[in-house]
Amino acid sequence: MGAMDAVAGRVAGGATVEFRPSGSSMVPLIRSRQQVVVAPVDPSRLEVGDIVLARVAGTVYLHLVSAVDPAGARVRISNNRGHVNGWTGHDRVFGICVRVDGVPRTGAAAKVLG
Repeated sequence: MGAMDAVAGRVAGGATVEFRPSGSSMVPLIRSRQQVVVAPVDPSRLEVGDIVLARVAGTVYLHLVSAVDPAGARVRISNNRGHVNGWTGHDRVFGICVRVDGVPRTGAAAKVLG
């Protein structure tokens, strides 16, 4: 199990988690090793542009919602460089990024469960 799988498990269990993901696929929204806070989410409230922690085709990503399909209860996940990871069901969307380096993500707090 990788680090992102462990974070996903904690968030799926109801925890709000702070961590520092690595990689450049979300620049400039999230730079490598910036502190992010991810909280459990109500997937039915997601919108294009939200940053979510989700499993797509077996891999956990902290990526953008690039399309929503309310009737199919799914969202399309993409990085911030134009690569589409694919569609995933609401049951595989674990959390929403609510802060990056202490700066709140607009609208994210209203989508947190609880």
